Amino acid sequence: MIKNLSFKNFYSFADDTVIDFALGKKPTPSGYDIDIEGERYNKAIAVVGANGSGKTQLLKPLAFLRWFVSDSFLGSDPEQDIPFASHLLHTDTPSRFELEFIVAGIDYRYQLELTPQEVMFEALFEKTSTQYSYLFKREKTGQAYSFKQKGFPFPKAQAEKLRGNTSLISAAHSYDIEAAKPFIEFFDRIETNVVSTGRQHFQHGNLLGAAEKFHKAPDLLKRMSVAMCEFDLGLKSVEIRELTARDKTGKEEPVFVPFGLHTTDDGVSFELPFFEESSGTQSAFVLLDPILNTLQNGGLAVIDEIDNDLHPHLVPHLLEWFEFEHTNPHQAQLIFTCHTPEVLNLLQKHQIYLVEKRNQQSDAWRLDDMAGLRADDNLYAKYMAGGLGATPEL
Repeated sequence: MIKNLSFKNFYSFADDTVIDFALGKKPTPSGYDIDIEGERYNKAIAVVGANGSGKTQLLKPLAFLRWFVSDSFLGSDPEQDIPFASHLLHTDTPSRFELEFIVAGIDYRYQLELTPQEVMFEALFEKTSTQYSYLFKREKTGQAYSFKQKGFPFPKAQAEKLRGNTSLISAAHSYDIEAAKPFIEFFDRIETNVVSTGRQHFQHGNLLGAAEKFHKAPDLLKRMSVAMCEFDLGLKSVEIRELTARDKTGKEEPVFVPFGLHTTDDGVSFELPFFEESSGTQSAFVLLDPILNTLQNGGLAVIDEIDNDLHPHLVPHLLEWFEFEHTNPHQAQLIFTCHTPEVLNLLQKHQIYLVEKRNQQSDAWRLDDMAGLRADDNLYAKYMAGGLGATPEL
């Protein structure tokens, strides 16, 4: 579970920015609370703001850290730049991240400072009593790295020679160091449709990728079929079939294709491959992959423009999946952006971030940080009237 993330000098966010899932003790309990030893955290956070304000950029740190910690060692070329950008007015300053999270009941803190060319500092801390003690620290000093560890048995000589465009955790996992495994598993459970260039737009090939994942997980397949029939009144059920195709060399390979079964009021049935379904039905099918996977296994879903693939009336239904224990048994978390202001009627002020861009810099704040805003205020009405900010200037 993620407690909070702070970052600085990352895309359009030049100054210190915090995404905090912690509630404190004042907010009225809701179905979106996670209670851990008397501390409460949000299951769901909505991010609202005008076009170009930086909503997607607010989600990018989570997507970036997921890739960097899990995949940067094997997933990047040794000479390749790290795929992110600092603020264009601060390219001479490193970007910084600090993530506090919980794995198996233990609090951890991950710190990272880097440029697009190399890591300057990377460290992992474990909370012991009231203090954090480091598991490892890796720091660039001159032309070389220094490395210290306590309980993270990566060989010192190897760590100090590790290339600068990768995470030490990612490298340790590739070398089968057992201590890295729980952290890789944690970051792998960040499911997202955000990449370094922004929202990953729908492509027909995504249908096959999502279909293969559903095919390999029967419980998810069943849940997906039920959800798609709720989302699309024309569907009776969804099936995934394994077919055979040929690659560019002529070699046969399996492909997994979703089919939708349709039934008329008088009982006449027919089926369509999803490539012939509406674009909205196709994109909703792809969107369900990260969301249902997160609900099934726990973790965090980071979804940009959630209402781009769903009718606004379906967004409350999806939020309910995260609210209730029978649909969210592992207390999975969700953070999403949307252009549907009605979401302010669905969540409380501590579950909503607004984003605004001024003087070419993005700023984000949680509504319960605004002075004078009461818990019983009509957030939707105030936002639509311009009383909360983060609206287009027309």
